[in-house]
This record gives sequence, C-alpha cells and structure tokens, in this order.
Amino acid sequence: MIEHVEKLNEFIEKTQNGLVLVDFYASWCGPCRMLSPVLEKIDDENKSNAKIIKVDVDVALDIARKYSIQVIPTLVILENGKELRRSTGYLPENQLLKFINQ
Repeated sequence: MIEHVEKLNEFIEKTQNGLVLVDFYASWCGPCRMLSPVLEKIDDENKSNAKIIKVDVDVALDIARKYSIQVIPTLVILENGKELRRSTGYLPENQLLKFINQ
C-alpha cells in the first residue's frame, strides 16, 4: 500500500530494511498525476521490492528542501535512509521498474 507521508524521517526510521521509493509530487502537477497510477499498479502487483511512499511538496516543504527537490515529480530511492539514486519527470512503467530495481 502506498502511503502519503508528511514526516519522512519518522517513516524511514520505521522502515530500516530494504528500499524506499519516495515520490515527491504536488496535486496540481500534471506529470505527477500521470505517474500516480503507474506507481499504484506497480505496488498493487508487487512488481517492486521497494516500499513506495508519496510526499506532497506543498504540504511537506521542509522535506522537499532537505532533499533539494526543484522539479516534480522527483523519485528518490533510499536504502537505510541514504539516497541511492533519483529521477525527475514522468516514467512509463517499464522504465520505472528499471529505475527501481537497478
């Protein structure tokens, strides 16, 4: 299940094992709205070994600043709280799975 998170650090502390995919988005962002069903499909079909969470940059501005988010959507892969990689913009399902599982 995809969670909407306002306090990312607390979430990461609870999810110390494995990968976390953070989707930095805004409700008014067209590409973000296009990406959301792709993430939901990946999550629903268990196609990824990453826990997927969403952070609304308008609600959690402090988190967006901490991760230097300047473009949305931005996807950040974290492992044990450390950033492994990031991608900006919309990705179709096959490219998104490659990004997550590389």
